[in-house]
Parts: sequence; C-alpha cells; structure tokens
Amino acid sequence: MYITITAQKLGGQYSQSVANFVDYLEKENEGLQQEEMEHFFNQYGDEISASEVVKDIDGNTAKLKKKEPKFYSITVSPSKYELRKLQNNREDLKTYTRAIMKDYAASFNREINGKPITVDDIKYYAKIEHQRTYKGTDKKVRENQTFATKILKLKNEVRKIERGEANGSVKKIQRKIAKLEAEAPHQQNGKRIVQGMLKEGNQSHIHIIVSRKDVSNSVSLSPGSKYKASEVMMNGKLVKRGFDRDSFFAKAEQTFDTTFRYRRNYAESYKSKKDFIKNPKLYFSTLLGLPASDKAIAFKILGKAGVPIASIPTNKVQLALKTIRYLKRGVDIAIKSGSIGV
Repeated sequence: MYITITAQKLGGQYSQSVANFVDYLEKENEGLQQEEMEHFFNQYGDEISASEVVKDIDGNTAKLKKKEPKFYSITVSPSKYELRKLQNNREDLKTYTRAIMKDYAASFNREINGKPITVDDIKYYAKIEHQRTYKGTDKKVRENQTFATKILKLKNEVRKIERGEANGSVKKIQRKIAKLEAEAPHQQNGKRIVQGMLKEGNQSHIHIIVSRKDVSNSVSLSPGSKYKASEVMMNGKLVKRGFDRDSFFAKAEQTFDTTFRYRRNYAESYKSKKDFIKNPKLYFSTLLGLPASDKAIAFKILGKAGVPIASIPTNKVQLALKTIRYLKRGVDIAIKSGSIGV
C-alpha cells in the first residue's frame, strides 16, 4: 500500500480552487458511456458531479489565507498483491475509502464542541482511477533513456535527409532505429517503455480530495500540521492539537487487511518501512528470520521492486553495516514503491 497526503499547489502557490485538479481526475471519463464512467463519491453519496465537487470544496474555505492550503489530496495506491484480493475493484475500493476516512478522522488529536472528530466532520470527495502512465522518473523509463537518446538522434538524421539538408540512407537508419527499439531493456507488449505510456495490468487507485475546513466551515483540520498529536497549554487551557500520520498509515493498512482478509508479508508492511528507516540492521535481521515460505514471498516482493536480491546476506553474521549501507540504496527505492511502501 502506498499512501500520500499532499497540499495541492499550482506552481509555487497553493491552489485557490480545486477546479484544475477535478478536471485532471475527470480525464479517464473522456469518450466513455455514462455507465462506464467513474464518478465522485463521499461517505454517503455516489455519482456526485464534478461541478458539485468544485462548488462544495471551493465554498468551504472561510478565513483561510492565500498562503494556506485550501484542500489536500490523499492518493491511495494498493499494490498488485493487494488488488488481487478484491472481488470488485470499483465497489471494494469505495468500501475501503469510506473505511479509511474514518481512520483519517480518528487520527486528528482535536475536538469539535467537546467531541472527538469523526468522519461526519470531514468534507471530502473521492474518485477511483484505473489507469497509470509511466513518468520520466520511473526506473524503466530512466533505464531506457540511453536508447531513447540514440533513437531521437537517428530520427533527427532522417528528417535532415528528407529535407535535403544531409546525405544518407533513410532505410539504413530506420533499421538502426528498429534495432535500438528492440534492444531497449524494458518493453511492454513488444514496445519500448516510454514516458506517458499506459502501464499494463491492474492499476486501480484512489484519489481523495479533502477540504482543509470541517463540514461546518468553521474549524481548520490540517493533516499537514507540523504538530504531531499532542496537548499544549493555551491561555491557561489544555488544548489538543495535531494529526498523527503514523497512526493513519498504520490504521489504513490494518483496515485493508481486516476488510479483505489479506495476509500481509513483512516486506510490504508499514512496520518494515519504519524498521528500515530507523534501524536497517533490525530490518534485515527480521527479514532473514521469517519462516521459509514468508521469506520466499518477501524476496519475491523485493525483487519485483528492484532490490539486488543476490546481495542480501544469507545469515545474521553477514549483517555487517557495510553490506547494509550497500543494500540500503536498492531497498530505499523499493520501500517507496507502490508494492511495499505507505
């Protein structure tokens, strides 16, 4: 599970309207029949229009300054292993969204009118998407870049020849281009993987737009608060404040496992990420101490994420810090991937 919470920006400034983001989330509906479209939904409603989302989120920003976020984006990306547990992507992901938004509300260390915050206090709209495209920062695109550069150079040569600006055989150059296309290390359906190409397989994920203000438009609720859940004396009164991201991420993972009876491997758990960051030696020690079947699955997950499995030590004696520092580079990439990160 990979979950991110970000304040939406346009350039270097916080977006003053959610309209552009909503338009972006509507892109998959282009050209589809009404029954095929994915609509916005919230805790209690389905098939909510884009215009209603914009009107409701933009109209819920009382007393917020231009330098403050007006809304946040939560992106929830289940791994391919997690998606396999779903019976119906659309309905299951809606169920999961509504469940984790309860977790989200419970992660605020705040009270409204003397009562703990619940999902009924949160103004949000969510949308399921089923496509993802390769980005320029993706490993497969980067590792294909050498070939892409050579291909572009050859294509420029072809254009010069066709314009009469250079001499040469177009057919010969095109054969070189075809050879490079085939030799690129990362292919999908017989084609070199490039930026913007749709990823194959089940790519379903969730986008959630959350208003900075509560449903009454009077209380500011920031998941980006610099304060972790704590209490502080203000004007002689003990006041609760903050949002516990750690708690939210852990609860979101547990909610998925409980809801869909998912048996989570250590290598894809939120705990493994925390162990890796705080104590790499403990991370590798725990990994190697797993039962044989679980260890095999863990190594498979890490291998798919690009970790140099052959270099992972086979016993605890080999867990030297030098080895850990070397492996950390590979595991760090994997830990941030949709397969094992939160």
